[in-house]
Formats: sequence, C-alpha cells, structure tokens
Amino acid sequence: MAESKEPLELWRHSSPETTQMWFFKERVEKNYGVKLDGYQDLYNWSVENIEDFWRETCLFTGVHAKKAGTQGVVDASFDQILEKDAPMFPRPDFFPGTELNFAQNLLYPLHPDSQHPVKDQDIAIIAATETSRSEVTWAELRKRVGECYNALRYQGVKPLDRVAGFVGNHTNAIVAMLATTALGAIWTAVSPDTGVGAVLDRLVQIEPVVLFADNASFYNGKIHETSAKIKEIIASLPKLQALVIFEEVSAVKMKEHMGHLTPPTGSSYTYQEFLTRQHSTNPSTRPPTPDTSITQNRFTLFPPSHPVYILYSSGTTGKPKCIVHSSFGTLIQHKKEHILHCDIRPHDRLFYFTTTTWMMWHWLVSGLASAATIILYDGSPFAPHGPFTMPLLIDELSITHFGTSAKYLSLLEQKSLFPHQNNLALKQLKAIYSTGSPLAPSTFQYVYAAFGPDINLGSITGGTDIISLFGAPSPLSPVFSGEIQQKALGMAISAFSPSGLPLTDSSPGDLICSRPFPSQPVSFYGAAGMDKYRESYFEMFPGVWHHGDFVRFNERTGGMVMLGRSDGILKPSGVRFGSAEIYNILLKYFAADVEDALCIGRRREGDDDEVVVLFLKMADGKSLSEGLREGIRACVRKELSARHVPGVIEECVEIPITTNGKKVEVAVKQILCGMNVKTSASVANSECLEWYREWAAKN
Repeated sequence: MAESKEPLELWRHSSPETTQMWFFKERVEKNYGVKLDGYQDLYNWSVENIEDFWRETCLFTGVHAKKAGTQGVVDASFDQILEKDAPMFPRPDFFPGTELNFAQNLLYPLHPDSQHPVKDQDIAIIAATETSRSEVTWAELRKRVGECYNALRYQGVKPLDRVAGFVGNHTNAIVAMLATTALGAIWTAVSPDTGVGAVLDRLVQIEPVVLFADNASFYNGKIHETSAKIKEIIASLPKLQALVIFEEVSAVKMKEHMGHLTPPTGSSYTYQEFLTRQHSTNPSTRPPTPDTSITQNRFTLFPPSHPVYILYSSGTTGKPKCIVHSSFGTLIQHKKEHILHCDIRPHDRLFYFTTTTWMMWHWLVSGLASAATIILYDGSPFAPHGPFTMPLLIDELSITHFGTSAKYLSLLEQKSLFPHQNNLALKQLKAIYSTGSPLAPSTFQYVYAAFGPDINLGSITGGTDIISLFGAPSPLSPVFSGEIQQKALGMAISAFSPSGLPLTDSSPGDLICSRPFPSQPVSFYGAAGMDKYRESYFEMFPGVWHHGDFVRFNERTGGMVMLGRSDGILKPSGVRFGSAEIYNILLKYFAADVEDALCIGRRREGDDDEVVVLFLKMADGKSLSEGLREGIRACVRKELSARHVPGVIEECVEIPITTNGKKVEVAVKQILCGMNVKTSASVANSECLEWYREWAAKN
C-alpha cells in the first residue's frame, strides 16, 4: 500500500482558552487534581474515568434532573453514574436514581454561560422555506407545546405510546415532538418525500396511536400533495386512533380530502380541530379548561432510560431496525457535543440542513437545550437561488453554525462556488459541519477557500445507532485536510483488526467502542429486539460495540479518516481498503467528467481473488472513453497503489442511494457476487438496481 502523505493543517483556534471546552478542562483539573495538556490528555482522562467524566459533563452543561423519590425540585447530584465494571451488553443503566423530562430540558434550557440564559421574548426558532420566514419566541413555543400536550392527553396518549410524524422540517413538527416527549410518549418521524412502502416498513412495526401528517410539501417551487400517500399509510395502521393534519401548504385545501382520510379504528382532524375539540364537548362531561402554558412544575419526570425517540436503520436489504433511544442518553450526548465540542453559546444560531427522518434533525432540535436559536429549513437547498441558496440563508439569518452533508459541499466544490468571494459577508459564521459520508481532502481545502479561513470545519461521524457522534469537532485541536478532528469525549473508540486485536500503528480497521456510553440504544423495538441488538453490535467482537465502519486513526494528529462501511470493504490480493479512497481521487482529479461513482468488490464462487469494480455516472454531456479509464487507473496507481486499481471501470445509468442519500454499496456488492437480493423500500431509486442485475448477468 502506498505510504500515506501527512495531512495539511488548515485551521486552529485563535484563542482556545476562551472556549467552553477549555473551561471544562480547567474544571476537571481543579476538581481532580490533574494537569491536562491539551485535547488528547482531556480525551484520555474522559475514557479512563467514565463515571467522573459524565458527572462533570452533566453539572457543567446544565441538566434538569432530580433525585428519584424526592419531593419538589431537588437537583440531582449525579452521585451514581454507572455500576462498576458494567458491561456494554446488556445495556448498562446510566444515572440510576435520577429522574428527568426530556422536553423540559429543551423548553427551559440551562447553560454554563448562565443558569437562565433565555428570556420569554427571545427567539427560539426561525423557520424558513423557499418563500417564507417566521420566528417563534420561547414564550410562544412553550404555549404551543402546552396546547398540543393538552390535546394529546385528551386523546388518551400515555407514556410509552408511539406518536408518529409524516412531517417536514417545520415548527409544528418540533411542537408535536416536544408535546409527545413531555408526556413520556415516544416520538418517531418520517419525511413526506418518503415512499409509502418505506414509511410502512417503519411505522407498521411500532404501531403508533397518533399520526401527525402534512397536507403537502413544497419543494423546488412545486407543491406535492400527500393525501394519496396518507390514505395508504393509515389503512395499514390498525391501532391508529387519530390522524392529525398540519395544513402547512395553504394552497392545498383539505376539506375535500378529510372524509377519505379516516383511520380504520380512529378519527381524523385538522390540527386546529385537534387542539380545540376538548373545549367543544358537552360542558357537563368535559374536563376543566386546562392551562395552555407548559410551566416548569407541569412536567412528569421519568427514569433516565425512559425511551424518547425511535429511529430506523437504513434497511436496504431487509426491514429497517427500529432503534429505541433514551431521554437522558440523548440529552447529555447532545449537550456535550453542542456546548463542549461545538462551543455553542446562548443565542448562537444553529442550522443543520436535514429532514425529520435523519438523526441530524434530532441533533439540531437539541440545540434548544443549549439555549441556541435553531434554524429550520423545509425545501430544496438549491431553490430559489440555485447553488447560492444556502450561503444566502446563512448570511441573511446570521447563522453561526451550519451543518450539511458531505455530498452538498462536494457539489458546491464541483460548481466552483465561492460565497466568501462573492459579496457574502458570512460574518457570524463560526463553524461548518459535514456528515453522511466521508468528506474528501480536496473539499476540506475548498471550504476554507469558499467560506473563509476562520471557520471550524467539523467533519463528524456517529449515526442513527448512537444518535450522537464518535468523531467530533474540537476547538482545542487543529483541522487537518481529510480528517475528522478528534475522537469524541467519553467515547472509547479505536480500530480493530479482523481477528479482534487493537491497531495502534495508524492501520485501517473496524471502528469499535470498548467502554459503555449513555446513548447506547435502550433496545430495538419488538419482541426480538434484544436479539437483533446483540447481533447488530456485539456479535463480531464480543463485549465491545462494533459500529460497522472502516476507519484509520492518525496517531500523530489524533484525527480519524472514514474509509467506508466495513461490510463494503474491498480486499483485492488481501489488501483491505475503503471505497472512500477511490471516491476522493475521482472528486479531486475527475470531477469535470464524473458526477458520481460506486466502488464495489466482486468475488464470485470459484474466483481466486476479489476484483474492484468501479461504476461511473458521467457528468452531463460526458461519456466514458478508454482514455478516461486509463487516466483513472494511472491516477489511482500513483496516489494509492497498484492493488487499489479497479479491474473493471464501467459507465452506469444511476447510483442507488438510500432515502437519506447514502450510497447502497452492500446491495450492489451482493448482486455482483451472485446473491439474490431483495431490496427494501429504503432504497430511494431501487428501480436502478435492475441495471446492476443485468450487468452482473452479462459480466
């Protein structure tokens, strides 16, 4: 394998001693009598002293919690964090002896800068679409959550009931989520652009009692009605008691549809009807008019492992796994990441371009718990101003922390878009975050040229499984091209060889976590949930969490490089490498000709070795010539090694992706290897897989 080049340093904080991570480091040094020299020492302390680390994190970041069984508001001291020598499976119980309410922590945030950092009239949410902007104050948000909370109680929703959303990224979605979790019920959501099959693959498994749904979505200047989809969905949910329609697109009138949108065993309402029907019943039988505000003393508290969300694995070749996440684990991980790793302060403006399906929506919404103003965007990232739409939004709304996908940033790179050089001030922008797939080294350099030199570019990694991060930004560390800055505090991650031995020489291996962490899922939903849980994370390397990513750690910088999914590792001549290494070469040198690519290892029965097959979706007006094939092979040989060179380079019609935009490598690998693969509705463009089946049959 070619010797790796040292990465280029692109950024370091001008005054790290002013960051909240620095203040936290000083607190640890004072309280525990240690001297920590920079991030690496702080990280080592955090994974060697897990109980002390999470106690200090809870106290420093500010968590509303109290000792179980006490009367009134008695703050938890977090004396009990974790049983000594607790295993990772079965999932250990973090913070026993405490109680909290997840929604309370988002609606009444605490923060190290101030115990009461927001006023009623401050802005909590700015909701944007392609054509509109709206603001919601903290007082208004609490009032709206209180109204929805009362309506759900009147509906009979109880703790642990499932409440689902077929909703876009707007304020009503957050209101419904907060009202649900305030009650102790479990929230789950799927974006309205998802196909009916993929929606039912998820919701049928968890049997929601209430479904909130948008009447339509507005994307790229066009209205997309949802009534036909909703009708199919509710017909397959026999335990659904209420369908509640958000009339998000005013041009679509629901009166003509409502009669056809009644659940088999329930009722349907517009959102306004759902909120007000408790006041229109017979006065002699209805309950007293409730207080519509949701004040501090109205929250029911629950144990720390009480479920708050159900998220879903991609499920490209089977039913998605329904991953149940805990309230305390989700909250403290997000507060740690926002306050310590991202240095988010009260009134900072946090924006992540996401849908409600993606884990990053939950990460964004938790910004409320750190007293940030969160920015929602529902629409196309390229409408109405083409590639400048998102940079213009950053400038207009004074966004301080902007998150997106690696794919979006690479598209801007391919279009040679330079907002910093095109009269966009971007004065407030402190950080750009990227996830979803590995960020190429060339894109790191592009971001600093395009958005300015003073930004913390945080390529991050973690995922749906942990609803948080394994690799995170660090204000105490430099940014190096192509590298995630650091291992996240409290997450004891490393790389394992196939035989289960730790790799300490920067060699690539499987990403594992060897110590418990609070955002481990509570379970997978369903009767066989715990068996699926064990098989998913603890079967390959017993006793440690196997995340399924192929990764390399840079022992010199402390950074990490994501090389692809470990189940999609390529192994020609026994050399293991990730597809991301090939994608980076294509983006850096061949972006003018190649729009996208899929790199797969094919080994069929009887083959002596694995063959690297590279499928290319060509850019508009371009075609794959023999000269381009040879150019790619020569470049891969020079930049990587002879063993990385694709044995087959073929033009394809389309790259299969999941509904979250990730490439479907494993299903194509199975097709190429001769397996009969039945893909699920989670593949957004599954029809293109037929092309790969036909290609495999001929080749």
